[in-house]
Amino acid sequence: MLHHITKLIEEGEHQRLDFKFEIADTNKIARTLVAFANTDGGRLLVGVKDNGALAGVRSEEEYYMVEGAAKMCCRPPVGFTVKEWNLNKKTILEIIIPKSSLRPHFAKQKDDTWIAYHRVKDQNFIVNRILMRVWKNEDGPTGVYLKFTDAERFLLDDLEKNETITLSKFMRNAGISRNKAESILVKFILLKMLDMHFTENLTYFSLNPSARLSENH
Repeated sequence: MLHHITKLIEEGEHQRLDFKFEIADTNKIARTLVAFANTDGGRLLVGVKDNGALAGVRSEEEYYMVEGAAKMCCRPPVGFTVKEWNLNKKTILEIIIPKSSLRPHFAKQKDDTWIAYHRVKDQNFIVNRILMRVWKNEDGPTGVYLKFTDAERFLLDDLEKNETITLSKFMRNAGISRNKAESILVKFILLKMLDMHFTENLTYFSLNPSARLSENH
C-alpha cells in the first residue's frame, strides 16, 4: 500500500499541491501560503524536491519558519495545520492550508510592501485589480446590475469573433477608460459570462462556454 506522501508526490505539483526542498526565505513561503489561502486551499510538502525526490527537512527550524511566515509575513495571518511523516528515513512536513474566508491575504515583500497572490495550476500569481474587485463583489451584500451599452455589446461581439481579449485591447478598441473597462469585465465575470485566464506575462478573457451555450439556445 502506497504511503500517503508517495501518493501526493505522484500527483505532481498542481493548484492545491506544492513541493519545497527547504524553507530558507519567509517572504517566499508567505507568497505560497497566501496564494493557497486566497484560492482553493492546498498542501505544501516540505522536504520534497521539485522533481518529487525526497530530501527531508533538515531541522525543526523549517517548521518555525513556516509558522513565522504565516503569522508575521501574511496579512491577515494564514491559518494552517501540520503533519510530520517519516518515509525512507526522511522527515517530510505536510503543511495544510485551508481556503480562507478572510481573503484577500497579502504577503510581505523584502521592501516591506504587501502584495496579494493567488494560485493558478502550479504557479503563484499577483492578484490584479480586476480579480480583487471580483472578490470584493463576490463577498458583498449587493447583486450585480449590468446595463448593455455599446461597450458591453462590443465586448461580446469581439469575443464571438476573436475568442479572447485583453484589458488594454478592450479599452483601446471600445474607446473607454480603464476604470469603465475593468467595471464591465468584473460584472461579466460575476455573472459567469466571462472566464479570466492567467499566464506569466498576460491576463486575458474569454466567453464562459456555458454562457455561450445558453446564448445559442
